[in-house]
Parts: sequence; C-alpha cells; structure tokens
Amino acid sequence: MNKAASNDDLLVFSDEVEESVQIQKLPWKILIADDDPEIHAVTKLALSDLSLEGKKIKFLDAYSAEEALQMLAKEQDVAMILLDVVMESEDAGLKAVKRIREDLKNDEVRIVLRTGQPGYAPEEEVITAYDINDYKTKTDLTRNKLLTTAVSALRSYRQIRTISQNRSGLEKIIRAAATLMERHSIINFSEGVVTQLASLLGMSPEGLLCARTRVRDSEEDIIVLGAAGHYANTIQQPISSINNPGLEAAVRECLSTHRHVYLDGASVFYIEGKGHHAAAYLDSHRPLGELDHQMLEIFIANIAIGFENVNLFEELRTAAYRDPLTKLPNRAEFARLLQDSFNEEQDHIYAVIDISHFSDVNETLGQDVGNMLLKAVGARFVESFSSDVVVSRIGADVYGLIGPRKELTPERIRQISAEPYMAGEDRIPVQLVSGLTQRHNASSGLDILKQGYIALKTAKLHRLDGYAYFHPNMEEETARRLDLVRRLRTDFRAEKLAVWYQPQVDLTTGDVVGFEALLRWPQQDGSYIPPSEFIPLAEYSGLVVDIGAWVLDEACRALQQLSSVCGQHLRMAVNVSIPQFRNADFPEQVERVLKQYQLGEGRLELEITESIIMDDPEMVIALLKQFRERGVGVAVDDFGVGFSSLNYIQKLPISKLKIDRSFVQNSDTKSGAVIIETITRMGHQLGLTTIAEGIETELQRGHFKGLKVHEAQGYLFAKPMPLAEVELFLNQNNCGVKKQRRV
Repeated sequence: MNKAASNDDLLVFSDEVEESVQIQKLPWKILIADDDPEIHAVTKLALSDLSLEGKKIKFLDAYSAEEALQMLAKEQDVAMILLDVVMESEDAGLKAVKRIREDLKNDEVRIVLRTGQPGYAPEEEVITAYDINDYKTKTDLTRNKLLTTAVSALRSYRQIRTISQNRSGLEKIIRAAATLMERHSIINFSEGVVTQLASLLGMSPEGLLCARTRVRDSEEDIIVLGAAGHYANTIQQPISSINNPGLEAAVRECLSTHRHVYLDGASVFYIEGKGHHAAAYLDSHRPLGELDHQMLEIFIANIAIGFENVNLFEELRTAAYRDPLTKLPNRAEFARLLQDSFNEEQDHIYAVIDISHFSDVNETLGQDVGNMLLKAVGARFVESFSSDVVVSRIGADVYGLIGPRKELTPERIRQISAEPYMAGEDRIPVQLVSGLTQRHNASSGLDILKQGYIALKTAKLHRLDGYAYFHPNMEEETARRLDLVRRLRTDFRAEKLAVWYQPQVDLTTGDVVGFEALLRWPQQDGSYIPPSEFIPLAEYSGLVVDIGAWVLDEACRALQQLSSVCGQHLRMAVNVSIPQFRNADFPEQVERVLKQYQLGEGRLELEITESIIMDDPEMVIALLKQFRERGVGVAVDDFGVGFSSLNYIQKLPISKLKIDRSFVQNSDTKSGAVIIETITRMGHQLGLTTIAEGIETELQRGHFKGLKVHEAQGYLFAKPMPLAEVELFLNQNNCGVKKQRRV
C-alpha cells in the first residue's frame, strides 16, 4: 500500500468518527511489549501520526512479559498490546496471553503477537489456542500493514468495550432500579433517582435535581422532590424558588412536551406514571455521549414503573395517614407525630378538642352540612395558628393539635371559635371543649393522647370553662369513673336501681300535691352512691337515656298506684337530662306513658335545669312547647343558680319555678332573702307556680309561706322514700302533712 493509500485509509477513519464519541478525547493506549528497544522505536515511528475517531495514540513500553503484566495491572483502558512471543523465555509472550485473560480477567484488550522466530510458535496453533487478535512476524509488519493491524485492533477494542459498557450499564440499571424499588417515600425515591443517575455516569451527585407535578395540575405546581449538591436545600420547594430561569424553562419544557430535553452541560429526563409525571434534571460537568444517553433512557424507562408504584404507595399512605374529608393528618399520623414530638423533648402543649353537640348538626341540617362544618373547623385551626402548630382530625368531631406552649392556649382556642362557621349557606355557632396536657406528664406519645382525652372528658363531665389541663390525679379519677359506669350499667341491667319519691306539699293547706321521682343506686353493703356522683356519669356515658326512660315509666306507674290512695289530683315530677332531650324517641316515650297510665293534664311534670336550657335553647323551647300542648307541666329546677336562663325565662313554656335549696338555706341572710323575693316576684308576675326545695325548719316554712310561695318539699315534711313507704306515709297522714314533721 502506497503513502496515498495510507492517507486515504486515515481519511476514511476520520470520516467515520461518530459525533457522540468525539466527546471522549482520551487517547488510545497501545502497549509495546518487546525486549528489543529498536522495535519500540520503529513501532512508535510507524504509528505516531495515527488518529482514529478523533483520538491520538499513547504508547506504553514494557521490555519483558512480566513488566507488561505489571503495567496492565495498574493501567486502565489499554486498548492494544503488541506482544513479542520470545522475551525472557521462548514462550514468555504466550504465557503472558494466558495470564492476561485468566489472571487479570482482561477480555477487552486486543493482543497482536509478534515474533522474529516463527518456528517457535506455529501461527495456526497460536491463533486457535490463544485469545489473540492477530499473529504476525516482525518482518511482515510494514508501516501500512502495521497501521491496518492497529486500526483493526483498536476498532475491535472499541466495539468490545461498548458491548462491555452496555452490559455493565445494564447491570447498574438493574441494581439501581432494584434499589429504588425498595423506597416507598416519594421524597426518598426522588433522592434515589438523583443519586443513581449520578452513579450511572460515574459522577458525584452535585447539581442534580428531580421535580414532579401531577399531569392535571398547572405548571405552577412543580415542586422539587429530591436534590443533591447545591440544590439540596430546595427539596419540597417550588421550582421557581431555585432562581435559575434556564433550569426552570428546561423542566417546564420537559413536562409540557413529555420528552427528554438535552442541553449543553445538562439533560432533563421525562418520567411518566399513570396520572403522574416528573422531570429529572441532571446538571453534568461534561457533555453526554450516545452510550450515556442510551443507558440513561433505559434507566428512566425502568424507574417509570417504580415511580408509578411509589405514587401508588403514597396514595395508600395518604389513605392510611390522612383524613379523606379534611385532608388533615388522621389519628394514626397524629400518634406518630406525638411520638416524634415526645422523643425530641419539645416544649409543646398537646390538645384534644371536641365540637360540642356535633351530632345535632348532622341530625338537623344533614350530614353534608356536618361534613362542611368539620372541614371549616379544621381549616380555621390551620389558618389561625402558625405553621408551628400541627392540626389533625383524630375522631368524628375531635381534633388533635400539637404546638408551642405560648401559642396553643385555651384562650386562643376560644377566640378562634368565637365567630360562627360557614358550612355551605349555613352560619353555625360552635362551642369547643378542650383537653390539654404536657410532655412531662407522659411516658410516650400514646400516653400523651390518652391524657388529652382524659382531660377532655373531665372538662365535659364537670362542665368546666371549655377546657381542662391534665393532672395525674385525673387518671385515678378516670379509672374510678369508668369502673362506676361499668357497675352502673351492670346494675341497671340487673334491675338493681330504684326510684324513690319525695312528697311535695301545698304550703297553704298542707296537702300532698305531688312527688319528685329520685333515682337511687343501692350497694350490697346497704349504702347508696350519691346521685350527684353517678348521674353525671350516666349522662356522659349515654346510659341516662335508657335509665331515664325507665325512671319515667316507673314514676308514672307509681303515680297511678298512689292516685288510688289520695285521688287524681296528685302529680309526678321527673328530672330530665339533655341527652334525653336530644333523643329523638323522647317525645314518643312521654306520649306513651301518658296513655298507658291514663295521666290527664297536669299529672306529669318534667323538671329541667338551667344548663339544659342554655345548652340548646331553640331545641329545648320547641320540645317544651310540644309537651305543654299535651298537658305536661314543666318546672325549672335549681332556678337562679346560674342566672343564665333569665334571658330566656319569658320565652320558655314553663309552669313552675323551683327555688334551689342553696337559696333556702341562706334565706335568713339579707342577700339570700333578696334573691328569693326576686325569684318569687318574677314567678308571680309570669303566672308560674313556685316551689321551695330543701325546707327543713318550721321557720323556713313560715318564711316561704309568707312570701306566697305555693309549694315546698324537704325533710320538714318527708324524706325521699320507696313506693311502699310512700303509701304508708299517705295513709298515716290522710294524704297531708298539716303538722310539723321531723324525719
């Protein structure tokens, strides 16, 4: 081959240079292994001008087979070895070939054996027995032939190297994808994508970014999900916050066109899942070659499945840890947040907040309005508190809050609920009751939650000022109350409760005009648990609805029986609680006993307290009107204790005012006398019957008789008694108590 032909060959090689490979400027490494220095010089001279695919030649020199092996062990990417067969021994080159392939595990380097003594190693045997690229005698290797041999070997090396890199890249992709599949958090997954992209390219993860938006969302919703390097502090931030217009534009282009975007020094890869898509931005420090692009695109295709899976997992996690109605953390997530806060020893207040009488909203306005109210309450909490306060929905109408001591206060909670809430077109006033606790009282996050509920129950039970802070004594008290409720339920089912009756007397005539039915809970030892202790528990637990229905029936049955002794003028007063008023069956229960026991107008009287009136005035007034139209009397028990009902007294369809025993006991004081006179005068002006409760002395009877109070009850006349004793009492006193009676 002449010089022109040689140059043509080189021009052909240059024409075939691929653009994607031009980015790799490292030279081809050719190792000359020969014990003759002149061979080294001649070879370098022949190949010194060779440029293949834009890369020059770098020569490495070894003067023995052993030296060649040592050099191969430490030098990376040696493309070709011109290896002399005979060096320190007659077969040193042949032994070196075996060690290169078997010991060094180097299958990529191309080996051209050269020999000056072809008889030592016949060509056919060497070619078939050894993994070599060519076998030449030194006399055959003219410059042109050496060039041809070198170019062929280098091209072969490049092809083998590409296949090897592809195989290695695929292995990396498989390993990287498998690693990512183990990540269930979208943030962890995104950070993993960033890390694995950098690893595939042999780069540090500096300047890598992963962003995502939902397909149906606006572009403004693009947020950073995982990042590294100088982008690391942008995680969970809008992409616009990065202040890099080029980066933002590339990501937006990728997401809008659903295609990869390649830039100078950067690439953006499109990742798509069902209903979700993302852009992985790679800020590389060198242009990417075709092999890089191929590997990355295969990797992206693989992780798209993982991306969809992790989004499905996020949706499952949302279902597991988010309240679907309010989108707030649910009880399970709140418990985790409590534990985190507890472990971090933060100086926080923990609040469990209940919407009082939320069930009434559902019953009167419908569940849709109730749901809107729940969302409105949660939203106002979030809007009113700073981001330092965590708001969760942990029950049907219960919210859990975690926040700084100075911010999460009962006063602030009260302020937040002062204005009515908008639920659709309805403007609904809401009363919140809170149980609050602190970390130092608890031993775990769940312990905090339990204590919050205990404080909430205490606030509800004792009708405190809308809140209660947990105190260690509350746990013992709660345990005792729970035991009482359990025993009360058991004894009620076993018919161990009893109804006693206390006579009510006309102060003018001394005749018994009626009775108040009073619930008693006897114990095995003959003692009684005070009504003031167990009735609030019955109300709170809901037992009072069933117990109240039973008391109503027992009292009316007793009235029918007592009427046979003293006539049909007697009436029966039965105490009613707010849970009974809220029970939809209550009006029907009243109607049933009236008919069953043939009780005419004025024979049955319902006693209500001021707290019942103030709990839900509109509902109470509507029901009372219904009862009054049916001829049922209504007495306000303990009137004047709270004074809160004075605003409603003229609206209430009531028939009687009951003067509380606390006023009766203080009737001999100036202030007590003024209050009694005021209540009595009000009753007279409104045309109501008045009755004094707790009369114990003749002096008190005379005093209230002088004030023209109509009726009285108390130990002066008779104590509460079982039905059998009441009958005996009436028979012995001719249905009256005209004489002073001390019991």
